[in-house]
Parts: sequence; structure tokens; C-alpha cells
Amino acid sequence: MSKTSIKLVHEADYAAEIPVTLVDEPGGWSPYLSPEDAAKLDSVRKALREGNVAAAAKHGRVFRLLAVSAWAASPSKRAREHKAAE
Repeated sequence: MSKTSIKLVHEADYAAEIPVTLVDEPGGWSPYLSPEDAAKLDSVRKALREGNVAAAAKHGRVFRLLAVSAWAASPSKRAREHKAAE
């Protein structure tokens, strides 16, 4: 039996949501990733580490992370961005 799940890969300023299949078999170390899904997660992590967002995005959704303290430090910039979005 198997089920689909989302694994998060975080590297530097990026995070990616990568769909994987968890294999669940009676006995042993279940659930576990297939070798192909494990390799996919490794390639996404490597791509993010190298800043290759396009390669990582082939496997799932990629996000650029921004620390809340950095966002809160520039309220005037936020106001300009909000006004531009209107």
C-alpha cells in the first residue's frame, strides 16, 4: 500500500514542496520513500543549494523565504508595495 505525501525541502533562502509516494508495507520500516523519490528530494536540495530555482521547480512548488524581522524592518517599503499592488 502507498500514499502520496508532500515533503518540504529547505535550503538557504528557499523551500520546496515536493510530492512523494510513501510506501507502507506490513513489518519493517514503514512508511518509507522509494529510491526514486529519495533521489528526487536530493536533486531538489542540490538545485536549491546552487540557486537553480528552475531545476527545483520541475519537481514541485518553490518558495523564497523572507525572515519576518527583515520584512518588519522596512515598513515604508511595505507601504509602497501595497500601494503598487492596488
